[in-house]
Amino acid sequence: MSFKTKKYQVIRNALDKTLANFIFNYMMLQRDAVDFMRSRNKVNPFNPLVGTRSDHQVPGAYSKYADWVMETLLMYMIPIMKQRTGMELVPTYSYTRLYEKGNILERHKDRDSCEISTTLHLGGNEWPIFMDGTGSDNILQGKDSLKSFATNKLLPEFTRDPIVIRDGAPKGTKITLKVGDMLIYSGCELEHWREPFEGNVCSQAFLHYNHANGPFAKTNLFDKRPMLGLPK
Repeated sequence: MSFKTKKYQVIRNALDKTLANFIFNYMMLQRDAVDFMRSRNKVNPFNPLVGTRSDHQVPGAYSKYADWVMETLLMYMIPIMKQRTGMELVPTYSYTRLYEKGNILERHKDRDSCEISTTLHLGGNEWPIFMDGTGSDNILQGKDSLKSFATNKLLPEFTRDPIVIRDGAPKGTKITLKVGDMLIYSGCELEHWREPFEGNVCSQAFLHYNHANGPFAKTNLFDKRPMLGLPK
């Protein structure tokens, strides 16, 4: 079934495993170096160029908006994104996380800059993602706080309304990605989530695009930044 019909699709071996492993180790080194500097007060904790552990959506996980390698990957993947979706796309932003044991990704839909999104497994333990292909809305409480994720606001403490899901909400389709595999999905239309992570580390890159001829293409180009590679 095509992406246009299903609104999500898995691409196996979308990224060469050697390259994926290189980027995974790059992110691990970056996380550990930033943690070391922060433990010794050698880096400004509010500097967006070094990432954060105060991400709105998954507090505690090391996360980074617009890492330069990921922004390059955002552009690198455009040809395969166009081929698989059959759409003309413009890049908005990249985001990456190193999930750790106990992290959870709450059920949510994405903001306007994420019309066509990907999650790309770079390395570490596998962690299934669930997609609700019905396009229904099942979040009764906490929806607004989830939609505002990845705004790159670094908070000393994380607070938001608890998420409440409608009784009888679809259980979704479980999708497991191996290193180099990528899931393309309509992030604004389909709810997606992950159950509590039981592994040690899982690295995912998120690449976001808008329809080139859609309502957000001009206003959201580069996620309202002058160019790729800049902080939010």
